[in-house]
Amino acid sequence: MPYEWPPLVPGDPDEIARRVAAVLEDAWQRLAAQQRAVLAQFADNPRTPQTVATLEEFKQAIRVFRQRVDQEAQQFVHRQLPHLYAAGAQSAAEALDVTFTWTTFHRDALQALAADSYADFLRRSQEAERMANQFFRAARVAARQEVPLLAAGNLTAKQAARKLADKLATEHKLTHVVYRNGARVSVRAWAEAATLAKSAVAYNAGTLNCARQAGVTMVEVFDGLDCGWTTHQDADKANRTVRTVEDAAEWPISHPRCRRGFGPRPDLTSV
Repeated sequence: MPYEWPPLVPGDPDEIARRVAAVLEDAWQRLAAQQRAVLAQFADNPRTPQTVATLEEFKQAIRVFRQRVDQEAQQFVHRQLPHLYAAGAQSAAEALDVTFTWTTFHRDALQALAADSYADFLRRSQEAERMANQFFRAARVAARQEVPLLAAGNLTAKQAARKLADKLATEHKLTHVVYRNGARVSVRAWAEAATLAKSAVAYNAGTLNCARQAGVTMVEVFDGLDCGWTTHQDADKANRTVRTVEDAAEWPISHPRCRRGFGPRPDLTSV
């Protein structure tokens, strides 16, 4: 499917994150609009060929959403991640007065980072797809089985259909993605947060790997004044502390919108 925006090119992480979020939110909103069309058809007459056709259009909208996630994830890991990794590595190289080149070490590191980032995008989108598919299955079963049962009571077929449409709308809201832990997150929010997080990790991976390759074992941390080391609330505050390269690689950021960065300290060999 062609993009409605220009192709993703390396650039400012905030701008890229907003673009990715806008594309995925648009695809999700189209899916939500198609759900409304299904519900309207149910309220009118759920056992007609038009209802079946509307359900198939909803199923197609799910496939489109999946395709958009895949397209954006691939664009991001193939273009933005190498750009940010190289920027982080180049910054460290300049501080250490060495030259950064794409050695096998860095290429392998980037490949692992790209694979992890791509998989994470797909994992995040699976909850959204799961909710959409639950609605599709419930609507399909309802069209075949529930309306006749409802109408067999004291309700007319029209009343039964409207009652069923209201039930489906209540039980399968697509305004937010509801994760298994109960968290309610919009597609725009998780897409933007995920993109910013992976951008920060890529930049810091370049910095840390360049320092590691140069034989530097310690780095200074630059972070928000209140940002903790492992989580934002961690009592172990990160800013202006000195950490080993290995510890820094384990915690390149502490939360999705973290602005953490590292500076090589070749003058130190221990904390």
